[in-house]
Amino acid sequence: MTGKGTHVALALVSLLVVVALTGWWVGAAAARARQLAAGAESGVATASAADEGYCTGTLKRILRRVLTSCGLVRGGSSRGCQPLEARSVAAMSGADFNALFLPLADRAAIVQFDQDGANLDAGAIALIDKTFADQRGASYFLVVSRASPEGATSYNRELSRRRAEAVLGHIRERFKDPDLEQEVGLLWLGEEFAQLDREFCHWQRSRATACTPSQLNRSAFIAWIDCRL
Repeated sequence: MTGKGTHVALALVSLLVVVALTGWWVGAAAARARQLAAGAESGVATASAADEGYCTGTLKRILRRVLTSCGLVRGGSSRGCQPLEARSVAAMSGADFNALFLPLADRAAIVQFDQDGANLDAGAIALIDKTFADQRGASYFLVVSRASPEGATSYNRELSRRRAEAVLGHIRERFKDPDLEQEVGLLWLGEEFAQLDREFCHWQRSRATACTPSQLNRSAFIAWIDCRL
């Protein structure tokens, strides 16, 4: 083989090596990205001292979905997930969804409203102020509003939306929190998904009245959640 031919052959071999290495690097990077994405969706997260005992993989996954897909406050307005979307956000039954929050009983609260109402009374305002002020280093504040079954389904969807936004509006006005857009997640459920039962009667409530399921579901569940997502 001539000197020129040798140089050409070496150049071709070098090119093939570079192409092969590049393909391997790209493939390895893609595999790592898929692993990270799968871990995030399954709720697997890096261990952190900030995580509380209630931060299960399932709760982290749902919290992540609410905050990124249907709950963050952006640009001075709010977004949220309505009942038909809530099932896909939770990807579980209503009872299982509610059970996720039972370990939060010592720091969550239930803000109650009049039937057909979305106005905050004095007890509701006091409980919102107390709960929001008790952040304890947590990163995310969740507002999950509901309606009792009386009335039309479409009406109750809108009613639960107004209840969630009433809570948010008060927090925005009262606390002037510059980080609000990165902290608050909204989910309104109407009457169609995850109705509360008497198991939640012992939670902090804004009204010291007899607790019936109907009264309990004219409400917004609120809580700071300290989970590392």
